[in-house]
Amino acid sequence: MKIKGLLSILLTGLFLLPLLWMFSASLRSPGLIPSRGLEFLPEAPTFANYARIFEILPFGRYLFNSLFISIAGVLLTLLTASLAGFGMSLLGKRARFRLLILSGILQMIPVTAVWLTRFLLFAWLGITNSRLPLLAPALMGTSPLFVLLFYWTFRRVDRSVFETAELDGANLFQVWLRIALPLARPALMAVGMLSFLFYWNDFITPLLYLRSQTLYTLPVGLLQLQEMDKTNWPLLMSASVVMTVPALVVFSFLQRALLWWDSE
Repeated sequence: MKIKGLLSILLTGLFLLPLLWMFSASLRSPGLIPSRGLEFLPEAPTFANYARIFEILPFGRYLFNSLFISIAGVLLTLLTASLAGFGMSLLGKRARFRLLILSGILQMIPVTAVWLTRFLLFAWLGITNSRLPLLAPALMGTSPLFVLLFYWTFRRVDRSVFETAELDGANLFQVWLRIALPLARPALMAVGMLSFLFYWNDFITPLLYLRSQTLYTLPVGLLQLQEMDKTNWPLLMSASVVMTVPALVVFSFLQRALLWWDSE
């Protein structure tokens, strides 16, 4: 047990090392290059870089936009992907097989292959330079993988559980909401985390569809900051920390929530 604990600590430290280096580099004086060696804390640490990035660009607005898109995307994804997965689990064997094949094919299509088609469609609808194109994938479950995760979860539940609820007078929506979803907590956590990272780190979609600076998200803001001063590494590292911390907070929260639910 002691060896396993030591290995866990070493692996955790190995994964946290780049984050610690990034935070340390963000505390260096403006304009200095990153340390060539391993530096956990600079000689004269300063938080001026964090205040500076909010002065140069409207990073507060970018942060709000990213949080809004990510949260809305997660909620819509959980709704649509779980409904689709639940519906697939109730279908007959032949229909299920066809949808599984279709999901696998869609999963193999590179996202770059649909950029032009999506752009032309959204331009024709007149919804470019808005948040709608950014949230459009969530209306279809964001990814076939997320639908399949819910499908596999619901397929593991004994079909008699759903049938008993229907005999008691519950409709399919009530069965999904009150019985299926509470049994799919691990899938909800996994899809929630993956979809949050998908929308939080999305760079191409805002760059393609947004023209107004008030709608830009953090990835686009980070690119703007890099183009303004490519050699100011402490400033870039500060912006990177601002973008990384929310993802770490969400991951830690979901992990603790899952462990708490499992312990009940």
